[in-house]
Amino acid sequence: MLLRRAHNLVCYWRDGSFVIQNYLAGPEVSLAPVAAEILAAFSEWASVDDVAASFPDSDPDSFRAAAGELHKYGFLVSAEDGDRDAELAETWQTWSPEATALHFSSKDADYTESAEVNEDFRAGRRTALFKNYPDADRVLLPRSPIDLDASFVRTLYQRRTHRSFKQVDLPLSTLSGLLSMVFGPSEFLDGQDFGALMKRTSASGGARQELEAYVGVFAVDGIAPGLYHYNCLEHSLELLDAEFTREQAAHLSFDQAAVGEAAITVFVTAVVERMSSKYRAPRAYRVMLMNAGHLGQTFALTATALGLGPFQTLAFRDSELEDALGVDGIRETALYVLAAGLPDGRGEPHYTAGLAAFQKAELYPSKEQRR
Repeated sequence: MLLRRAHNLVCYWRDGSFVIQNYLAGPEVSLAPVAAEILAAFSEWASVDDVAASFPDSDPDSFRAAAGELHKYGFLVSAEDGDRDAELAETWQTWSPEATALHFSSKDADYTESAEVNEDFRAGRRTALFKNYPDADRVLLPRSPIDLDASFVRTLYQRRTHRSFKQVDLPLSTLSGLLSMVFGPSEFLDGQDFGALMKRTSASGGARQELEAYVGVFAVDGIAPGLYHYNCLEHSLELLDAEFTREQAAHLSFDQAAVGEAAITVFVTAVVERMSSKYRAPRAYRVMLMNAGHLGQTFALTATALGLGPFQTLAFRDSELEDALGVDGIRETALYVLAAGLPDGRGEPHYTAGLAAFQKAELYPSKEQRR
């Protein structure tokens, strides 16, 4: 059997130990530094015995055992292991190792096992919520008059994350408007060397629009439940899985009740090459994440304006979700989960306390109160 060093490795020191990780396969293992020498010798496909011959001071049996361990952990790969290692290296090559290691090392995090609050936080040793420069000269800003009845202001202050929803169907027109305003094109422009480019209502670095929307429809008039892909150019829903259920959506989001109760759930993915083909530096990975954040906020505000309750989460089972969507997790990878439905209204006033405080100019202390 021929072996080759995996493309997707990082090595570092932690607590005095030499650590190697294959960020595609997942494990990080503390090994003797000589492991790096063995891996270096497998830069091309080779048999264990041929490489062992280049280590004359090593016992052949011990070398074979060491190579077997490195293969078991995914640090050496064989042709029989499949081509995901090479596929990842090719697709993410311009962003490796910085962005690639971060993205794949943080996939499939088990939110059910991680503590929500550490003990220092419980004990009151918390980072300050606000920053100020107490010795700096200050300019107190005027409380500029604003049209407090303007629809945008009302929407902005009414937006909140909803976790419970009425079990009623959404009008088809509401879903159509939400998808069009958030994920559809707002206009097209001539990108010259980059061809025709699409703009959305959210900011997108270079107008690359690498984000895709997969919609779990559970309660919408006129649409059969199931998992769909939103074709933003055609403004249509393409059925992918007619058997996709609320229970599946909730499971994929670590059984969060909001996802299970929502009328729709939107799984946002990124087609990596759309971004990396133009922006070659690893820093572009930040742009991709920022773009998802921009789009998520637009989704929340648009849903609020349409009378819906928005929900958003980064707690999802990466690999299971990507399998359910039919994407490979390398060329196209899951980034965000959004959901919406009609709020059940429990404890929700028509105007939020934030808007009321703004109307009364109580958001910030007055000059007299500061003295």
